[in-house]
Amino acid sequence: MGPITLFDKSFLQSLNVDESVWFDHFFLTNVCPIFYVETLADLSKVVREGRKPEEEVAYIANKFPEMHGSPNAYHTNLCISNLMGHSVPMATGQIPLSGGRLVKSGGKSGVVYEQSPESEAFSRWHKQQFLEIERLYAHGWREALQTLDLKELGSNFRTLGIDGSSCKTLEEAKALAVSIVSGRDKPFERMKLAILFLHIPRELHRQILERWSIVNYPPLIEYAPYVAHVLTIELFFQIALAANLISSERPSNRTDIAYLFYLPFCMAFVSSDKLHRRCAPLFLRHDQQFIWGPELKEDLTKINSLYLSLPEAERERGVMSFAGHPPKAGDFLVSRIWDRHFPNWRERKHVDISKTKIDNSKLVDEINKMKGAPALLPEEVDFDPSSPDSVTLQRMVRKKKGSWYQVPKDLKDADEHK
Repeated sequence: MGPITLFDKSFLQSLNVDESVWFDHFFLTNVCPIFYVETLADLSKVVREGRKPEEEVAYIANKFPEMHGSPNAYHTNLCISNLMGHSVPMATGQIPLSGGRLVKSGGKSGVVYEQSPESEAFSRWHKQQFLEIERLYAHGWREALQTLDLKELGSNFRTLGIDGSSCKTLEEAKALAVSIVSGRDKPFERMKLAILFLHIPRELHRQILERWSIVNYPPLIEYAPYVAHVLTIELFFQIALAANLISSERPSNRTDIAYLFYLPFCMAFVSSDKLHRRCAPLFLRHDQQFIWGPELKEDLTKINSLYLSLPEAERERGVMSFAGHPPKAGDFLVSRIWDRHFPNWRERKHVDISKTKIDNSKLVDEINKMKGAPALLPEEVDFDPSSPDSVTLQRMVRKKKGSWYQVPKDLKDADEHK
């Protein structure tokens, strides 16, 4: 498990199955909703000759990061929560999850995350098993991303004096977007712009405004930082379009830019998309990095070849037994990425868990009790949900994927689910 890394569909699609195993193994991947939207969109597209749409989606789903992938909460839901006065973690790269169940067992507190519906879907999709509700769900997300009231948007732009047509560079477009979002004059017009872009349900408008009024209408950048981030991306995109810095001829740009909504929730962003290569670095913190997809793919190919040279008996023990960290010898991009985010990782000695004599039965028993505990009622929660004693995440992991055993070959089938 390595640096928290956001990825886009173009990158995962470029990998073969073996390369995807190493990407999943050496990175803690942020699976954002835009990835699901793009993947399911292929069901309604005419794809490459000789392959059906369902086969195309199955091809991508087969490479889904099932071992260390975590589904990010949908940005609109996070924005609504932020507008209601709740904080959204943005400075640590933490992945905000949804659907956790607050529980207590043996006097200890915990949050239990069952296998997410998205992860379950990918487990079916690589077998070409699709549900109609999933097609409709993705369609709704695409509509929310692509549908804007351009007339009302233009009116709000004029009220705020926004004219991006004079911008000559993407840097200028970003600076203008930041100045608009962080401005202190005309606060209601700026809030209205955010609500318009985010498609906030009308029935929530009054609640949001009342909550905002309690703290005397501070600027968005102070009141709801994550909303300010998303709005800055949206304004940047519209300004760049108006200035012909981003092509309006490529409809997918509207969806692609939405990946940037999730930049606060990662340490690195990897993409093979040229729009991302041009725009993402403008919105990354100093402690984050953009990784060009083709370069990482090439490195994963090298890593795959390195480990394929191991004896078969060694490989059958599972990748976690012999590759607890990237290669320390040689020049590997993955190792350099770890150097940047985990400066001391090379000094740590790898412990092969498969060779330890630790009895895990007690730990497994505690995990099962926590997982089986009923959800607490709101009035029963007597601990800080952000700091529980334990967090349990349930995953469905295939024993073998491509050429690699993700868990030991001799592991009993009953223990495959974790």
